[in-house]
Amino acid sequence: MTTISLKDVVKRYDDDVTAVNGIDIEVNDGEFLVVVGPSGCGKSTTLRMLAGLETISDGAIRFGDDVINGIPPKDRNVAMVFQNYALYPHMTAERNMTFGMNSSGSYTDDEVERAVADAADTLDITDLLDRKPGELSGGERQRVAIGRTLVRDPEILLMDEPLSNLDAKLRVEMRAELAELHAELERTTIYVTHDQTEAMTLGDRVAVMNDGQIQQVDEPQTLYDYPVNRFVAEFVGSPSMNVLPARISEDDGRRFVEGDGFRIRLPRANGNIGSEIDHAQVGIRPEDLTVSEGAGTIDLSVSVTEPLGESLLLRGTVGGNELSVKADPRREVTVGETVSLTADPERLHLFHSDTGAVIYHSSSGAHERPPTPHP
Repeated sequence: MTTISLKDVVKRYDDDVTAVNGIDIEVNDGEFLVVVGPSGCGKSTTLRMLAGLETISDGAIRFGDDVINGIPPKDRNVAMVFQNYALYPHMTAERNMTFGMNSSGSYTDDEVERAVADAADTLDITDLLDRKPGELSGGERQRVAIGRTLVRDPEILLMDEPLSNLDAKLRVEMRAELAELHAELERTTIYVTHDQTEAMTLGDRVAVMNDGQIQQVDEPQTLYDYPVNRFVAEFVGSPSMNVLPARISEDDGRRFVEGDGFRIRLPRANGNIGSEIDHAQVGIRPEDLTVSEGAGTIDLSVSVTEPLGESLLLRGTVGGNELSVKADPRREVTVGETVSLTADPERLHLFHSDTGAVIYHSSSGAHERPPTPHP
């Protein structure tokens, strides 16, 4: 196993397209790091640079103490699982797993047989080794593709959206299997996905990426509770965080966040907030809003109701701005109705209206430390 370090890494194409723009990140020995972000943000390009499939334009990549910028892929002891299974249709599962092993090393027949047996046992595909890809389900083909990487006993595993071709039920099952596999192998692993649910459930830490830059790296719950900017706040969580234009006012020593259609008292004073901010944005997650029986602090004009089983998702407008709330699933709410909401004052987030940077988390005084922005 080994550590991975990326320092000021840049990838440009034709001098006018910058796919990765000066990222810095450290991956610990044996860590499972998930890189998440929207399509086109540079996450797969980063993975390909680690594998040696893309050259870097600037910066340095280190495996342990060694700079590997110019080292060819076959000499990096890295294995990569792609979004497409990329299995040879005329070969059996066993042959797909062993094909190319001797291009990255020299193995005896006994070593190859033992490696296949160990990988197949780990992935529970021992009974499938004689089958060809056309005889396998999507999940079984993905296991074979992962087995192809394991037989080489790599120090580093790179996974590029390996579950995106599976149906929803199978994705959930494979997520659990990948987590168990990492716990068993303890390989340093970087996993790329656009699915924030995968990121939150799989990663020891999660790196959120946008426009070729790392926005924040933290443990999943810290990302959720203490986003460093509006992009992270809205990207992590489903449904996404509500963000409304707001201002901060003070009345008789008490501070309020207010805007069109709402006024919420802040639970405590905070040095990061001036006595008055005319242009800010307040973030409130849908699950931190409740439908009030009496008068609340927010009036929502309901335009859509979405029964989800465990909750009722209400979508509507507050002062002309869209807002979502998770309500009791058995509550009777009709489209066109106006419902009164109460926000949990301990779960408010304030962002700078121009930069999107976080100003304040109302839970910071009662919980663990807020995060520091990624450099």
